[in-house]
Order: sequence, then C-alpha cells, then structure tokens
Amino acid sequence: MSHHHHDHDDHSHDLPEMTFKEKIVKLLDHWIKHNDDHAISYQGWADQAKQNHLDEVAAIIEEAAEMNITVNEKFEKAKALLQSR
Repeated sequence: MSHHHHDHDDHSHDLPEMTFKEKIVKLLDHWIKHNDDHAISYQGWADQAKQNHLDEVAAIIEEAAEMNITVNEKFEKAKALLQSR
C-alpha cells in the first residue's frame, strides 16, 4: 500500500497578493481535487473488498465515496457563489 503525503497547509501565506475571495476559491479547488483523488481510491478498495467477499464492507466504503462527491457538490456551490459576485 503506497502512502502519499498529504499537505494540509492551505498555502495562503504564499499568496499575499491574492484577495480573500481568490484564496478561498483556490482552496475550494484544492479540496475538490483532493476529494476526487480520495473517491477514486475508496472505489478501488471497495472493489477489492467485493473480490474478497466483504460485500458489507464494500458497501460502506462506497457510501463514503458517495459522501465525498456530496461534499464536492457543496464546495462547487460555494465556488459558484463566490464567482457570481
């Protein structure tokens, strides 16, 4: 199992020339990308769980993947709101 390093620093200190609104849009983009990566990973593990006859475990992991998609929909909505102003 490969471990990928998570950088949970929001990088806002690197971007002094950005407005708060620009920073938060950038952050939302970062979170969306991150969640997409996780959802793909969850789905892969859910498939493997199924192959190992762990259907209930697979179903729970799939639910978590779907929740991630729901979270991204919230982030997209927040982004749209920021960009419409």
